Amino acid sequence: MASIATHQAAPPSPSPGAAPGAPDPGLVALGRAREHTLELVAHCSEDELTRVHSPIMSPLVWDLAHIAAYEDLWLAHRHAGLELLRPELASMYDAFETPRAVRGDIEALGPVDARAYMDAVRARVNETIAHVGSGDGHVCEMVVRHELQHTETMRQTLALAGLLPPGEPNIEPIEPIESVGDEAWVEVPAGPFAMGAGPEGFAYDNERPRHTVRVPAFQIARRPVTNAEWARAGGGPVNGDPNAPVCHVSWHEASAFANAAGARLPSEAEWEKSASMGVLDGVGQVWEWTSSTFAGYPGFVAYPYREYSEVFFDKEYRVLRGGSWATSPRVKTVTFRNWDLPQRSQIFAGLRLARDVS
Repeated sequence: MASIATHQAAPPSPSPGAAPGAPDPGLVALGRAREHTLELVAHCSEDELTRVHSPIMSPLVWDLAHIAAYEDLWLAHRHAGLELLRPELASMYDAFETPRAVRGDIEALGPVDARAYMDAVRARVNETIAHVGSGDGHVCEMVVRHELQHTETMRQTLALAGLLPPGEPNIEPIEPIESVGDEAWVEVPAGPFAMGAGPEGFAYDNERPRHTVRVPAFQIARRPVTNAEWARAGGGPVNGDPNAPVCHVSWHEASAFANAAGARLPSEAEWEKSASMGVLDGVGQVWEWTSSTFAGYPGFVAYPYREYSEVFFDKEYRVLRGGSWATSPRVKTVTFRNWDLPQRSQIFAGLRLARDVS
């Protein structure tokens, strides 16, 4: 784990916005995220937690221990200056030093020990933050969102294994295209807009800096492509409500579908401009592929460690926007950028069409 950070976080200081005697808001958020994580896998057996369900996904128990190791590194070690609780586990639960392909082969912690590790890390983080505070809150928020993002990744594994909890996936139907009629497409006029997150509040490094982007006029579909539309176009068999957004679509499949429909995928600038204008329906049910490759914005600065974003720039990764049914509302902001390889379909991803204005 120690290899993932390039510099120390800011020294601890009193947490902003907390009333005297009130619990630190960061600790409250950490507690809620942990409840969600443990509830997600409460129905899984030890074998289901330790088994490799897919060669491109981690065993679920690896994710549990990784969540604890990340929290220990950033909140106990880098934020509060404590020694790592289990330094011998640092490399094993570093996402880069132990890639997914080998996580099922290592002598990792079992479910009981992984949960004990999570509890032990959380106990000293609670004690430490209660004493020194969470500073400007950035590192604590990063740790909260890291855990929330891992619960979505774990849901991908659970979906591949047929182990999702009852009621999931929770993808709701949207208005059929036939009833939308002339309002199926929205024309977005040419012009500049401010893209990315502003300087205030929490955002990941790849969302900044906010910068001006000039986008030609274009049209974008008001709602995502549905299961029925996907099936009618020969996109393959699908499950779920015919009027729900199609899910588990790779970028290659999404791009081919768009081309066959006489359209294309929107760029991420087009997507964000449309979302900021509030003209998109059905956002947040499935991730939406864009045509854009993942790269840094002009003036990008890696923070607080380059391995979160920078090592993925300018390669094959394509950007997804909007969030999915499995994404925490805390994570899926208008400016949040997800990315994955174009052949991957395990993510909860679909598509929305765009086209040029002639």
